[in-house]
Formats: sequence, structure tokens, C-alpha cells
Amino acid sequence: MTQDELVRGYEAEISYQKHMIDNLGRWLTLMFLLASIGGLLIYYFKESNIPLFILGLALAILGGLAVLLFGYGIYKGRLNLMKVIKDFDDKVAKSG
Repeated sequence: MTQDELVRGYEAEISYQKHMIDNLGRWLTLMFLLASIGGLLIYYFKESNIPLFILGLALAILGGLAVLLFGYGIYKGRLNLMKVIKDFDDKVAKSG
């Protein structure tokens, strides 16, 4: 494997991982919106409409859990990206 192939491979991997972290960020935003809608349903229908209150409760719980899950995924993804970048820097420094 040449130095140029190594650099192109790592650049492609870093770009791909950044793209996937951005995708997780979009999902995080969507799940936060879902949890917020659930919170609004809970607030406005807590006494007047029980089915909408229960729907709001379910949305808030599922949305909150999903926000935690995607947030953790972003956190671990960034840590992994830093490992890949460090490994790339080490290999370039060692070979150059």
C-alpha cells in the first residue's frame, strides 16, 4: 500500500464517519421534536382527553429514550472518529 492510497483511504473513512455523525444529529433533532410534541400533548390534554394524554405520554417517553440513545451514539461516534484521526496521524508520522 502506498502513502497516497493510505491517505485517500483514511480521508474517505473520516469523511464517512463525519457524515454518519451528522445523520445521527438529524435523528436526534427529530426525536427531540417527537418528545416535545408528547410533552405538549401531556400539558394540554391531562384533564380533558385521556387518549391524547396517553399518546403524549408514550411519545414523550419514547422520544426521550431515543434522544438519549442517539446522543450516546453521537458521543461514541465522535470518540471513534478521534481514534481514527489519531491512528491516521500516527501512521503518517511513522511513514513520513
